[in-house]
Amino acid sequence: MRMVLGLAGLVLANAAWAQEAGAQQAGAPVEYELSFDNAVHHEARISVTYRDLAAGPVRLQMSRSSPGRYAVHEFAKNVYSVEAKDGRGRTLPLTRTDPYGWSVAGHDGTVTVSYTLFGDRADGTYSQIDTSHAHLNMPATLMWATGYDDRAVRVRFKPLKPDWKIATQLKAEGNNRFYAPNLQYLMDSPTELSSHMVREWPVDDSGTNRMIRLAVHHAGTEAEVDRFAGMAKKIVAEQIKVFGDVPDYDFGTYTFLADYLPWVSGDGMEHRNSTVISNNRGFAEADFGQINTLAHEYFHSWNVERIRPAELEPFDFTKANPTPSLWLAEGFTNYYGPLTTKRAGVMSLDQWLAGTSGALNYVLNTPGRRYGSPQEMSLRAPFVDAAESIDPATGNIFTSYYVYGQVIGMALDLQLRQRYPGVTLDDYMRALWRVHGVTERPYAPSDLRDRLAEVTKDRAFADQFFASTIEGNSLPDYAPLLAQAGLIVRVADPAAGWLGPVAVEEGAGGVMLASQAAPGTPIYAAGLDEGDRIISVGGTPIASQADWATATSAAKPGDRIEIVAMQRGAEKRARVTVAANPRLEVVRDPQATAAMLAFRQAWLGADVAAEAGAED
Repeated sequence: MRMVLGLAGLVLANAAWAQEAGAQQAGAPVEYELSFDNAVHHEARISVTYRDLAAGPVRLQMSRSSPGRYAVHEFAKNVYSVEAKDGRGRTLPLTRTDPYGWSVAGHDGTVTVSYTLFGDRADGTYSQIDTSHAHLNMPATLMWATGYDDRAVRVRFKPLKPDWKIATQLKAEGNNRFYAPNLQYLMDSPTELSSHMVREWPVDDSGTNRMIRLAVHHAGTEAEVDRFAGMAKKIVAEQIKVFGDVPDYDFGTYTFLADYLPWVSGDGMEHRNSTVISNNRGFAEADFGQINTLAHEYFHSWNVERIRPAELEPFDFTKANPTPSLWLAEGFTNYYGPLTTKRAGVMSLDQWLAGTSGALNYVLNTPGRRYGSPQEMSLRAPFVDAAESIDPATGNIFTSYYVYGQVIGMALDLQLRQRYPGVTLDDYMRALWRVHGVTERPYAPSDLRDRLAEVTKDRAFADQFFASTIEGNSLPDYAPLLAQAGLIVRVADPAAGWLGPVAVEEGAGGVMLASQAAPGTPIYAAGLDEGDRIISVGGTPIASQADWATATSAAKPGDRIEIVAMQRGAEKRARVTVAANPRLEVVRDPQATAAMLAFRQAWLGADVAAEAGAED
């Protein structure tokens, strides 16, 4: 197994510099120590020691990005009270010329930097420290020195409470000490310290057992964890069937780090041998809906952690890491998450149909797709992936690569089944796994096209699919594709009037349009937009959201109604032509033939009742 080493972008300028860098990499392991004495105020005290340093100043810095995230997050903002000492305990001056790091000079070959970290957001990106747990995403937690990325790392945790256990993909060395082979692996290793509940089970890998571990920190019962683990076990087994192989987890175990508490944030974040799943509701309140997040994130242990875009390897913690292939890395994962949950019998057909209907509606009936291909939308990830902006245009010009890729994956799967007997999207994923996953050979977009040509034995089809659907923005007609499985795509309510996906909210100024008007909708054509205050609809005064709902729900397709609004200080009167609601739904065909039902079962698995409580 090949281990990723070093940071992207650290280019060796010449042979002399390369020799110096090689000398820096050899040396004592980096040592971290983390304690949580002031957890009540969300603080951790952290120290990092580098020995055998090259002469001259050493720069330590916080990451600006995090594996699994595509935007910049500026983790240095939560670091303060920084101090440095040399190997003899002498205080060393710190120089700071930018917001991201600190420079230490005058050392004796050893530097220990200590600092305080504030953390109060438990999700897949940040860290949270309190008296219930320490939930640590490493780029948000650990400072590191540039130029020493390939050194081995040892981490010592000092749990706040005796009953705190430690769950992580780092290699355990005993006495709360853990090991990482290098900076890349360390930063990819989220860690949970708490009194969590643990469930484990083996998965077979050609006679070699690998272990799946579920570490659940919640306020519920052991029985709830047992039930969740039962669903997880089925989904894990179903996903292994897709690839016919279990990834070689570096230290033998794959760990789910699950936090279900009112003070955490909902999220899911994949890592090489682990994943974070979190929700601010407990298992009972969340009705086990997070099993779908687990399904998505575990599929990533093949698709993106090992079947990996070249642009993400090695990961550069100093900037955003974009790739044009998120339509596959995230989108196909978004397709396989619910698909394998359905095949495993954890999701019912009706639940799967509801989710698929929502995905099709989003991609086909919102304007973003007209502004770019799946590759273009993938490259916009740094602007949308938990990023903030005070001047967003995203609502109209962006289509999520998650959902875009999901409906592309479904279309390609159905096209393969239709055109090439015995060939499915599972075969395509297995080909990607064989060539790029097992070998850990990063792929370029052209490699994805080549693998499709190999699986179909039809280069013309592969070229056409990529040219029209991946580099372009064309999608096939879903109706005949889904009809193969005895499913009907139809307009849900063709008699319902529609102005567009319009949100309104009440405020001190009255009822305001609360979302951007979408191009191609009646409200957009009428020249109304976000922030306009609605005075009347069809002559009826509008004083509340209920007034708006009553006035607009009465309109039928083809009606022309007048909307009076205040738009940036001026009255605006707009004549709006009501359209038919384009909302789609995918439903069972009551006249499906035996052949259609057999096709459906081969694709989605048997129609069985879902696990009680496992909702979309």
